Parts: sequence; structure tokens; C-alpha cells
Amino acid sequence: MTHATLTSTLTIGLATWLMLHGLAQAPAAPQERITIRAARVFDGERLLRGQVVEIDAGRIVSVGPRTGPVTHDLGDVTVLPGLIDVHTHIDWHFGPDGRYGNRPGAPRATPEQRDAAIAANLKATLLAGFTTVQNLGNRSDAAIREAVAAGTLPGPRIVTSLGQLQPGQRTPDQLREAVRTLKTEGADVVKTFASGSIRTGGELSTTLDQLTAICSEARAQGLRAVVHAHDAASIITTVKAGCHQVEHGVFADDAAIAAMKAADVFFDPNIGLVLQNYIENRDKFIGVGGYTEEGFAFMERAIPTLGPIFRKALDAGVRMPLGTDAVAGAHGQNAREALARVAAGQRPIDTVISATALAAQSLGMGDRLGRIAPGYLADIIAVSGNPTEDITALQRITFVVAQGRVVPKS
Repeated sequence: MTHATLTSTLTIGLATWLMLHGLAQAPAAPQERITIRAARVFDGERLLRGQVVEIDAGRIVSVGPRTGPVTHDLGDVTVLPGLIDVHTHIDWHFGPDGRYGNRPGAPRATPEQRDAAIAANLKATLLAGFTTVQNLGNRSDAAIREAVAAGTLPGPRIVTSLGQLQPGQRTPDQLREAVRTLKTEGADVVKTFASGSIRTGGELSTTLDQLTAICSEARAQGLRAVVHAHDAASIITTVKAGCHQVEHGVFADDAAIAAMKAADVFFDPNIGLVLQNYIENRDKFIGVGGYTEEGFAFMERAIPTLGPIFRKALDAGVRMPLGTDAVAGAHGQNAREALARVAAGQRPIDTVISATALAAQSLGMGDRLGRIAPGYLADIIAVSGNPTEDITALQRITFVVAQGRVVPKS
């Protein structure tokens, strides 16, 4: 939402504004008690058979064999925790002319058009089985997070950085103050940069002192810090600074992978969707910012290297939660990332874990999200097939429960 749109929501109330614009429904409390029977249940660690999952007031209360009637008998499917994408840009969308960004002479999206596009992205992502996303960069996420949590806007749970912290020429003290401001504003995580874009070569663009200030202050404020870093120097600097998670790493080498493993940081490599989506939608992006012929050439050359880099990190034992960096055109296709991981050599069951229990752990939510177990939040999906053996099952979503509410299929 734009700042002008947010101003209007504050005047009449967010839920009311959303409903007036056809983007939301009346607030919905979690259904009091739901029982789900399925042929298979993957609980975040292992595959169980013939189980019934019971949900009450938005939380899982029991998992086990049970006879008798249930509210949802799903048959020959696999039930698993709702999927988690640890890097999205849910607010990115194509404009009224079908293209991304503002171009001279092109029609500008109205606030209502922009909000409708974001609502569509949220819905597509949720129906694709992703019940939590970490959105890294949108200043207006607070209102979206609130509406989704209240049940007035269908979408995945939002974990947000409330913008991006560009180190630039700022001093360490200024950067520490910026982190404290993000905390006060309600950010869940800090998103910052150690390198430039892949479209300009992804070289180190900040100093160790700057990154150390950001990441140490984030820890002091009880926040995580995730860092955009493409080349080996930026990755190693990120690790030395004590940051929580490395994003992208398209030009990671053996030394960078070894550094991430030694520090036991999380690494979110984005190998299966974001660059492919840019190429597939080339005509909709080119001509804005770094989306130039040269920039696309960088991306095209990088795609064949992504699988091998992922495999090296996998063999080294680096912890890699699933993230896509989904932008305009990619929302709802998040499971392509999982397919690419398996194609690069990861076992299907480990890929599922990377999108559930491991992703929740990377978000600092492993004690309440990413598993099907008593006391955990009731984010649950069902798929046709068994994704622990056939990862393509993650593209066959048949049932979604988000925050204890059964999600309509359309």
C-alpha cells in the first residue's frame, strides 16, 4: 500500500477500508475445532501414516491415529506444515501497462490498483501452499501484516523488514540508530546490503565496520539481520560481521561457502525462480533501473552456475532455508525453488524440511511454526502425492489451513 493509502486506512480503519475496496473479508476468528484425516502426515521430521490432526483455536492440539468422524477426511494425500518462503517481495507487481516500474508516459497505477495487485499476490502465494513469507523491502508491510493476522486479508503470515537499510556512506553510529528506528517501527528483521546487484556484477559495496554495526545492533534489539551478498568478498564480510543470514550468493566460491559453514549462518541461495522469472518476463522489466541488456546478460550467465553452487553448499553442510526472492510475475510459483533444489542434488525430504522446519528455525520461529505437533500454530497444507519422495507434489496443493482457518480454494 502507498503511504497515501495507509493514511486513509488510519482514518476509517484498516479492515473497513480493505472491505470497501473489495480486497478483504470480515474479520474471521480461527475455527474452534478442526479434525483432519489423511493417508500420510509429514510432521516436519518424518512421514507418518493414517493420522488425524486436531486443531483448536488456531493451534494443533493432537496428532495420532483415531477412528470415527472428522471434519475433513482428505483421503490419499500428504498433510504437511504450511510452506515458508524466507525471501519474497510480495508487493512487486506489473502496472496497468503490463510492465514493471514507472516509465515516462506510461500509465501510473492508482492506489486501488496497487492494493488489488498486492492482494492478488498474497492470495496466489497462499493458495500455492506458502502460509508464511518473509517480505524484505516494503515500507508499507505493517498494514498488510496486520490485515492478514486479523483474517481480513487472505494471505500468508507476513514477517517483514519494513524497508531496506542501505549502508551507503553512513557511519556505524548512524546505522545503529537506523536499526533502532526499524525496531521502534515494528520491523521483524533487518534487511541490508553487502554487495551490489547481480545485474552490475554483485561486488562488495560496504565495509566490515558498517555491517558489524548493523548486525550487532540488530542482535541487541532482538532482531535478525539478513544480508544481500553476491560475491565471495561480500559473503565473507557478512560472516565476519556476525550477521544472521546470507541472501543470494550467486558468485559464492569455496572460501565463502567454508566461511558460512564455519560460522553456521543461514544461506538462502534462490536458485530456481527469481532469475528464471526475470528472463521469462524480460519484456516486462527491461528499461527500468538496472534491467538493461547488460544486466540481463549477467543473469543469463549466472543461471547455469546456481545448481553447482547450491550443491557445494549442500555438501559442505551449510544450513539453507528455502527462499525464492519472488518478484512481479513469480508469486504463486514459489514451489519451483523446491524443484530446482532436488534437481541440484538435494533429497526431496530435505527440501521439504528446508521449506518447513528449517525455514521456521531461520525466522526464529522454530518453536511454534514449521511442524505438525501439539502446541504449534495451525498452518497446514495437503498435497496430492508424497513430496518426501516426489517433490513435484508441492505443486499439487489440495487443501490449506492458515492460522487455524480453512482457506477457500478460490
